[in-house]
Amino acid sequence: MATVRYFAAAEDAAGRATEPSDAVTLGALRAELVDAHPALGVVLDRCALLVDGARVDDDFALAGAGTVDVLPPFAGG
Repeated sequence: MATVRYFAAAEDAAGRATEPSDAVTLGALRAELVDAHPALGVVLDRCALLVDGARVDDDFALAGAGTVDVLPPFAGG
């Protein structure tokens, strides 16, 4: 089971900072998140999703993953 961590606008849309997920793939996780938190549908398409710190494709298997970070675009320097 992975821990999904939300940041900035994604946290606002999800209404929480973290939650567990047992989704099988990253693509399945995306669908699960939008189903659970409809407001994420607007934000999620612009977010980077990092699995244990690495950017991966939607078909990436989440078995053994520790964290999935949902990072909206950030501005600043």
